[in-house]
Amino acid sequence: MSAFGAMVWNGFREARRNRVTVVVGAFAAVVLLSSTLVTEVTVATFDRVLTDFGLGMMSLILVFLTIFLSSGLLSREIERRTIFLVVSKPVSRTQFLLARLAGNMLTIAVLMTAMMLIFASQLVLFQVELNSVQFVAAAGLWFELLVLTSAGILFSSFAGPAVSAIATTGIYFAGHLANDLFDIANRLDDGAVKSFATALYYMLPNLERMNFRPQATYALPVDASTFFSGVGYGLGWAALFTAAAIFIFERRDFR
Repeated sequence: MSAFGAMVWNGFREARRNRVTVVVGAFAAVVLLSSTLVTEVTVATFDRVLTDFGLGMMSLILVFLTIFLSSGLLSREIERRTIFLVVSKPVSRTQFLLARLAGNMLTIAVLMTAMMLIFASQLVLFQVELNSVQFVAAAGLWFELLVLTSAGILFSSFAGPAVSAIATTGIYFAGHLANDLFDIANRLDDGAVKSFATALYYMLPNLERMNFRPQATYALPVDASTFFSGVGYGLGWAALFTAAAIFIFERRDFR
């Protein structure tokens, strides 16, 4: 196994040691409870509510797990002094950071796969139709989490875990409110406030471009151009955040 692959696998094993797999059990318990409640309160919209709640709860759990894993990623390495063992070997800081990013995304992919199996089993159990848009929504969520992970690693490259977590959480909420910000800017009269709001919109990642859960809820098709446009947009922001993190991390003094 190459050095990069070993570091990716080590990052995945470290996440397992932090008992992140508990979130799968928590998701299964919540989904089971929600199924019981939904069957009692709704009839006509049962399919939509079950899909919306399942995908929404998956998103919520994985978002906060992503923030937890990424915001303290580099800080933990520095505090435990393990970073010195890595940089003293023929491994570049860039390679180390990219491996940690890949390890985090591997962890998230495994957990998301387990959650999707639970979610699909729930739908089959209640005889709700499985459709491709539900899996498209999960794929879009993974790329959204990639943007958040890269943002968390960027903030953790120069700040502590608390500040990184707060900043990454801010990116998440701002990213989902970006369309509203743009609409507000369009309604304003020309001036400094409108210019500032418009500039802020373009300076923040629009995470709604990777959010296909509304389409999955109503079983609306997502055309390939819309999906790949969102994926490309997410990859662009992830690359930007990662490049900035590498630039800072390469120049950071660990003493």
